[in-house]
Amino acid sequence: MTTGAAGGPPAAAHTVRVDGLVTDVRLPEGPGPFPTVLIRTPYDRTRHSAEARAWARHGFAAVVQDVRGRHASPGRWRPYACETDDGAATARWIRRRPWSDGRLVAAGASYAAHCAVTLALDAPEDARPDAVIAAVPALGAAETAREPSGPERLLARAGWWAAHGDRPASDESALTRALAEDPALLTHLPLTTLPRRLGRPLPSWPGLWQRQDRGRLTARAAHADVPLLAVGGHHDHFTEDTVALWRTWGGPAARLLLGPWGHGLVTAPGPDARPAHRLNLGDLYVRWARHALSGALAPGRHGALALGGSDHWLPADAAAEPHAPRLRPLRGAAFTADPDHPVRSDDLTVPTGGVPDRLLLATPPLPRPLDAVGPVRVRLRATADTPSADWAARLVALTPHGTAERLAVGVLRREQPPGCHAEFTVELGRIARRLPAGTRLRLEIAGHHFPAHARNPHTRDDPVTATRLLASRRDVDAESVTLTLPTLSARPPATTDPAKEILR
Repeated sequence: MTTGAAGGPPAAAHTVRVDGLVTDVRLPEGPGPFPTVLIRTPYDRTRHSAEARAWARHGFAAVVQDVRGRHASPGRWRPYACETDDGAATARWIRRRPWSDGRLVAAGASYAAHCAVTLALDAPEDARPDAVIAAVPALGAAETAREPSGPERLLARAGWWAAHGDRPASDESALTRALAEDPALLTHLPLTTLPRRLGRPLPSWPGLWQRQDRGRLTARAAHADVPLLAVGGHHDHFTEDTVALWRTWGGPAARLLLGPWGHGLVTAPGPDARPAHRLNLGDLYVRWARHALSGALAPGRHGALALGGSDHWLPADAAAEPHAPRLRPLRGAAFTADPDHPVRSDDLTVPTGGVPDRLLLATPPLPRPLDAVGPVRVRLRATADTPSADWAARLVALTPHGTAERLAVGVLRREQPPGCHAEFTVELGRIARRLPAGTRLRLEIAGHHFPAHARNPHTRDDPVTATRLLASRRDVDAESVTLTLPTLSARPPATTDPAKEILR
């Protein structure tokens, strides 16, 4: 997916320090003054040179800054801790420049999106931007570290902290190399000793898991007073946070764009991506920024989402009806969740013998194509013989060609007296996918989803500091298991133009 845009010759750039932070400024040709796009990043400002040139070619001053303690900027690197103050100082500096017309767009992806959002929501009024572009937003430490119900996102956070944590520059392959040397790296306990096994200090690693402020920025978004463009991928860790930000945003206009993309916003090589899902995001960002700054956006929430497995784009608020496909239990109504032998998140094969480690259910082949659009839920009645238990639900498509494709995953942590029967719901996130006729759906109910998520030790101890693991026996009333898929009508939907939805 391209993120630049065509135009005239690039404008010259210069580098300055703003409150000590190293900042690149690229101005358009001409006398100005200009509107400005601000990108604050921990991932090396020089990697945004092409993006800055594209903004400048389209009449925007582009300001790209290394956040405090990263790359060329001095100071202590404290993720998610001081971006509001540093961003506010930079916004005020921009508005005092003779080349600035005072209008400011805060933009960024991942952590840089956090910088943009917190500037809009937490900075004093004179430092707030006039519009925000937040792509795959990592809204905060607590959001990135845990699922809403508590399970720790171990693999993603270990990879990020190994690559970026407590260091001025990045080492993107640090965890990959460590896992190659020790494939059991993430199984060693306690998880707080991971930095020692990685061979370098990570003093902020234990504190990451103590953060309890999940949802703070999303709640603050209700008080936003500027337009928002939220961009995400169906295969991104932060899809739900992206949608929640859009739904909660209180500004005059909020737009959502979701495609069959991962965290890098690149069309995935998976089976659900189509050529129609390739967009020039850079061009779309420029056009949206112009509309936002000129007040040309219609009020309210609008947007577009790609229907994977088809060439369609749908309005973001496309209406779907709940559908509960018939499930047939295959094996494992009584199973053992053994943290020493957890169900793997990176393996879609299932055992056919031995003591069951999960409940397996499946549907008959779909008699016709099914367009599933919206949040997926699993309702079940079950019990565990341990005081703490994670319930991992994984939905897999078994295609007519004999392949298995992951569709959705959810993990719910529950604490209750051992042996207590309860009925509860596991949220699997949202899906936007056309499933062809002949597809069978396989639903797995397990006690672990490792290494994507840390293993619950079943002792009620914190999984991050636990040193002892217990097996947990589970009993599920297989007939109680209900899978809910929001689906569109049987008639194929008309496709929409994503640009028109974003810019209207």
